[in-house]
Amino acid sequence: MKKILCISLAALFSSSVAFAQTVDNNAYKAAKDRAESDYKAAKDRCKELKGNAEDVCKEEAKVAQARAELDATMQHHNTAKDVEKSRRKLADAEYDLAKERCDDMSGSAKSACKNDAKSAHKTALASVNTPATSTTAAIAQDARQAGTNVADTAREKTADTRTAMSDTMITTKVKAEMAADPLVKAMDVHVETQKGIVMLSGFVPSKAEADKAVELARKVEGVQEVKSSIQVKK
Repeated sequence: MKKILCISLAALFSSSVAFAQTVDNNAYKAAKDRAESDYKAAKDRCKELKGNAEDVCKEEAKVAQARAELDATMQHHNTAKDVEKSRRKLADAEYDLAKERCDDMSGSAKSACKNDAKSAHKTALASVNTPATSTTAAIAQDARQAGTNVADTAREKTADTRTAMSDTMITTKVKAEMAADPLVKAMDVHVETQKGIVMLSGFVPSKAEADKAVELARKVEGVQEVKSSIQVKK
């Protein structure tokens, strides 16, 4: 009788574990294909930017793909091995993005930024090794947290680093707005941001383009002021 009870309990436990795992290969493949397609489209849009802004844009596209793949794994293929693999991929992508953002800095701010990114990456990877007793919901929460820790920690370590990273994002957004506008030729305008103040320079063919560049910069979230030294070609 005890033997039968033990067998029954073991079968019930195995059934519960199997139920907790979701494996839908067709839905999983479709979700991963969408993530790949979205990544390629986002990467193509990055070509409109130049310099480090383009590099940051590409890394952001990789992070978005890694997050989408993790969501697909959690929903349709949440075996322990696949979840761990997806979480590691997201942590690595977040780390690459954080390092790329540091490249717009210099001196001690850049060093601090890279050290913070490395430290946050280690923390994110450590959280990947979730104990087997964790529930699926807990794994999902930890995965999302691991995915955001890298960038968040890099921003929060010091005030100087936070400001520099914020300025980098503003510069990237301003350049993106200019690249998307039919009137402004993004290559004609140089954009630099310091403590929320956007400084525009360069040579453009018309006053209308110069005015439009200023207008686009002012609309970007986080911009405190716009200073323009753009000159019209004669």
